[in-house]
Amino acid sequence: MLLSGINLVMYFVAWRERSLAALWRNTEVRAFYVVLLASIALITGYLMTHGTYPSFDQAFRQTAFHVVSIATTTGYANHDYAQWPLFAPLLMILLGCFATCAGSTGGGIKMVRLLLLLKQARRELVRIVHPNVVNPVVLGGQAVGDRVMQGVIAFMMIYGATLVGLTMTLVFSGLEIVTAFTAVIACVNNIGPGLGDVGPAVNYGSLSDFQTWVCTLAMLLGRLELLSLLVLFTPAFWRK
Repeated sequence: MLLSGINLVMYFVAWRERSLAALWRNTEVRAFYVVLLASIALITGYLMTHGTYPSFDQAFRQTAFHVVSIATTTGYANHDYAQWPLFAPLLMILLGCFATCAGSTGGGIKMVRLLLLLKQARRELVRIVHPNVVNPVVLGGQAVGDRVMQGVIAFMMIYGATLVGLTMTLVFSGLEIVTAFTAVIACVNNIGPGLGDVGPAVNYGSLSDFQTWVCTLAMLLGRLELLSLLVLFTPAFWRK
């Protein structure tokens, strides 16, 4: 799961250079592994603090498997992690939104978009202090054009609006908020299990027909890329 969570092209680069150092030089791959290791350490410590497992070995093993599984949107579970203190499974669900790299088998918005957003936020903070400074967004040693940044920001705005809109639709249909929110995140990012009534120990069979169609739409939006699918509903696309 860890191997499939990074850009598969990077393996060709590593093979061509005959060195795994090529993987670590990539900013997105490095961020991917750092985020996963930090999350595993944090959740392991959190579970030990709350006495969820009697030994460190068991807590670490369960945490490592489930963090990697959910973050890479693989969706496997060998334990009902929904019974853990809420912070732990909620953090894993949120990791599934962005942790995997572009060009990998994972879903979500991809780590590179999150990195660009963070760099753009830092750029704007610098501009507030130094309005005339030339401070381009740089990723992997190369400046990122404003057109690319505009596309990333537009994607993230639509992504956020989609999560909120579909969650409110499920809540309107009578689903409780934890189930509705995590079901939408799980479906849009193609994670698989959510929390509540769609947790790892159950399935989506308890949802009504309307709620199932909402989740179906969420999966299509997430797997076909939001902009590519939503552009079909714009009048400009159908004009000759």
